[in-house]
Amino acid sequence: METSCIILAGGKSLRLGYDKVLERVGNTSLLEQVISRIDSISKDIIIVTAKERAFAPVANHPKVIMVSDIFPGQGSLGGIYTGLKKSSSFYNLVVAADMPFLNESLLRYIIEVSDGFDFVLPRVDNLYEPLHAVYSQNCVTPIETILGQDKKVIIELFNYVKVRYIGAEEIDRFDPQHLSYFNINTKEDLERARKIAGGTAD
Repeated sequence: METSCIILAGGKSLRLGYDKVLERVGNTSLLEQVISRIDSISKDIIIVTAKERAFAPVANHPKVIMVSDIFPGQGSLGGIYTGLKKSSSFYNLVVAADMPFLNESLLRYIIEVSDGFDFVLPRVDNLYEPLHAVYSQNCVTPIETILGQDKKVIIELFNYVKVRYIGAEEIDRFDPQHLSYFNINTKEDLERARKIAGGTAD
């Protein structure tokens, strides 16, 4: 299926205290790592940012479209809404900009099983990962409704659209360590990511 990718890069990195997505892990920035892992499976790569942010290192990438939040301050749900509104694809893979170990095979699998569903996301031990998920354009109107109720919780979508969960046994076939969902919130996370990228993690 033709799929665009929406990368959410609008977070304020409050716990780190600075803009984390340009931090280097391995030879490239976090954002460049994410782009490299979704490039081959994406028609377009839509990077959703806050209005004051720009990412020069990726601005000239042929697939990258930079957009600003339509509803600033509405968190990840507002970013997903913005990406869907700007996308020309019915199915859209949504990931966070601070996930350096995305697994292309797992992402392809999630896209492949999305046919007939509107929201496809991993669920492990009743924990959800909505920022490693596929959203169809059928989510746009429900998200408008949820935001209009002054809610920002992505899993509110469960009440409105057809959902498919990706279970642990499915994830394990591609990513047994579940590194796909490892994201950077603290300096310790950043150091661990660098060790993993360098092959020196415990």
